[in-house]
Amino acid sequence: MPPQVRFQQILDWDSPRQKARLRQELAAGLLQPQACIAPKFFYDKLGSRLFEAITELPEYYPTRTEAAIFAEHLSAIRQALGEDFTLIDLGCGSCGKAGRLFHAGVRPARYVAVDISVDFMRDSLQQLKRELPAVEMIGIGADFTHELQLPDDLPAARRMFFYPGSSIGNFSPPEAGRFLRRLAAQMDASGGLLIGVDLIKDAALLDAAYDDALGVTAAFNRNLLRHVNARLDADFDIGDWRHVAFYNAAEARIEMYLEARRALSASWPDSTGRSLRHFAAGERIHTENSYKYSPEGFTALLASAGFADIQLWTDPRAWFALFFARRAG
Repeated sequence: MPPQVRFQQILDWDSPRQKARLRQELAAGLLQPQACIAPKFFYDKLGSRLFEAITELPEYYPTRTEAAIFAEHLSAIRQALGEDFTLIDLGCGSCGKAGRLFHAGVRPARYVAVDISVDFMRDSLQQLKRELPAVEMIGIGADFTHELQLPDDLPAARRMFFYPGSSIGNFSPPEAGRFLRRLAAQMDASGGLLIGVDLIKDAALLDAAYDDALGVTAAFNRNLLRHVNARLDADFDIGDWRHVAFYNAAEARIEMYLEARRALSASWPDSTGRSLRHFAAGERIHTENSYKYSPEGFTALLASAGFADIQLWTDPRAWFALFFARRAG
């Protein structure tokens, strides 16, 4: 019998209640003057695979730079995490980053994988369990950016939240502060947070990372519409939209959009039938921000969210940073 993984609180994308909530959220975004669709809709099974492909692109420096930081500072990271801890991996994706830590000798008492892409997470976690059968593993399908409910029997002590990559940048700084405070509230002083943060750098480097020559990021962005069509019965014609991404230096963020190639309309179900929005040629749907930080700025954000004993590791070019912090008090 293969090693067992415990799954609970699995997000049911297809339940009538969840679909109704997601349709309300979709309508609220699309009917704003600046139309938007939440980044959560990137992550169906195909979207998760496309993102994994993005991390392999030569233009996309964050993944390989972060991996080099882990390799260079593994001993210090292992010491910060300590022993007999629970690693709670937020947005675990393929579980690859946690898996590399485990294979490098970082062994938690248990591993909790959390992701909104439920099927992709389930497959990835079962594979990791086959590789490391001695580690207790729990899978939670959830939109953790909205609410994170951990299992009742999960020990309160020694919770280490793991949020690698640069996904904290999808929140505005005030939203990031609120999110970090929610994490601090779910740990005691023995717990901690290990988080990846993309740093402010040359605009050309950032633009290339989010608009690669091969067009994988464009496919990832446009797949959001395919997911919305399949999940919520919208009727976007994906061929009518093109990928737009650029660095906004004044706001220190990458902005991603889908831009209408022609005048068009799109509709989706609502409580009275279908809602409709007209788009002019060149009008955009905002799909993602990715904020970049200075080391000092993110340190201050952590401190304001209730963290202390903050450690920082970065690469020689200061492109990316890993932070470890404990709950203050």
